[in-house]
Amino acid sequence: MPQAGDLPRSSPLITIRNLQRRVALDVPWLRRFAPLALAECRGIAPGDTHPLQALEEVAVAIVSDRRIAQMHVDFMGIAGPTDVLTFDHGDIVISAETARAYAADYEQPVDREVALYIIHGLLHLNGFDDLEPRARRRMHAVQARVMQTCLRRLRVD
Repeated sequence: MPQAGDLPRSSPLITIRNLQRRVALDVPWLRRFAPLALAECRGIAPGDTHPLQALEEVAVAIVSDRRIAQMHVDFMGIAGPTDVLTFDHGDIVISAETARAYAADYEQPVDREVALYIIHGLLHLNGFDDLEPRARRRMHAVQARVMQTCLRRLRVD
């Protein structure tokens, strides 16, 4: 399986936009984290194709529960908020309020939970799914590995 550094094509641009006001986030830290996550995720795919490589840009929007709940209904027909929605054209939408709730459950900073959702969205863009238990376990294992690599790189820089 190729590693992120083995791919000759340059990475797409990744942007982070905080469009909510209820949850305080360290957006500069997330903006440093996101390109590291993108570099790691673009070389990891469940099959032979790497759809993330074809994208020119990945746009991450951090929104309120109210906004993501509306998108959840509009695009998936499911009522209620969710943690992250990923769209094949490169948009990742994250709920800050849901991230805050899960961060409290897992006793970790909300910024780290949002960072995990960024990785989750990037892996979806590269062909991973989490619909079946086996695929979900694999995706979660990859997420954990990417998170540790990115956090280690942030501490070194």
